[in-house]
Amino acid sequence: MTTLQSAVRRRRAVAAAGAVSAGLLVLSACDKPTAMATVTVGSDSVSSEATCGGEGKALTTEVLNKCLQDKDIDEIEVDPLETVRFGVDPEIADNSWTILLNGQPLVDPMKNNTYQSIPGSVFFNAQYGAQGDSTLVSIKEGGENEATGLWSFRLKKDEG
Repeated sequence: MTTLQSAVRRRRAVAAAGAVSAGLLVLSACDKPTAMATVTVGSDSVSSEATCGGEGKALTTEVLNKCLQDKDIDEIEVDPLETVRFGVDPEIADNSWTILLNGQPLVDPMKNNTYQSIPGSVFFNAQYGAQGDSTLVSIKEGGENEATGLWSFRLKKDEG
């Protein structure tokens, strides 16, 4: 092997090590993503990281109310005859979670359960607080008197 080949290999090794180091530095600067929540209707799904919180710290009522006003959330169409399925990452289930309809609890808090299904008609029924053809549904992490994360979705009534 010539000294030229040896020098080229050394430069490549140094460049590769530099690229790996730069990549690790970039990754260490990123925030850890929050757990995911998913809403599925038929074969359509939307998944989202936390709209607010999701890092284990309690949210104040003020922050929670502001978060419930957020307009930049994922949407999914719901045929009222379909079943709406909610899924959460295990770390959310470990901390307890509940489904909110327009900010009000729709079901009792669940713990250690990553899945819940509800008939689609519920989300457009005035008896449950629904108004019109669009409903805000949130998954709240935490017990009855505490919220540590909120994942929000807009369910739009599918007329077709």
